[in-house]
Amino acid sequence: MWANGVYRFSSSPIFRFRWMLCRHSSSKLFVGGLSYDTHEPVLKDAFEQHGELIEVKVICDHKSGKSKGYGFVHFVSEESATKALAEMHGQLLDGRNIRINYANKK
Repeated sequence: MWANGVYRFSSSPIFRFRWMLCRHSSSKLFVGGLSYDTHEPVLKDAFEQHGELIEVKVICDHKSGKSKGYGFVHFVSEESATKALAEMHGQLLDGRNIRINYANKK
């Protein structure tokens, strides 16, 4: 919807899901907004219900070993990743609302 010359996305879950499907998809997801106490087994438990996982990684500081508050979840299929993105984005995990996007390919 256009308002004051700016396109505003609908908050409708159906619109958001269709928009995500149209974007470049991948089987690897970026998960941001993690609690600093969230570790890989917790992330794995939260996402494995959406499909088979290849890898789950919480990014930690090299010196302190503490979480940086984000991580990656890699699924076997793009379909599982898309389903997880649609269902988990904005959900509560360890007391924080997480943000999920497709991971950038390098």
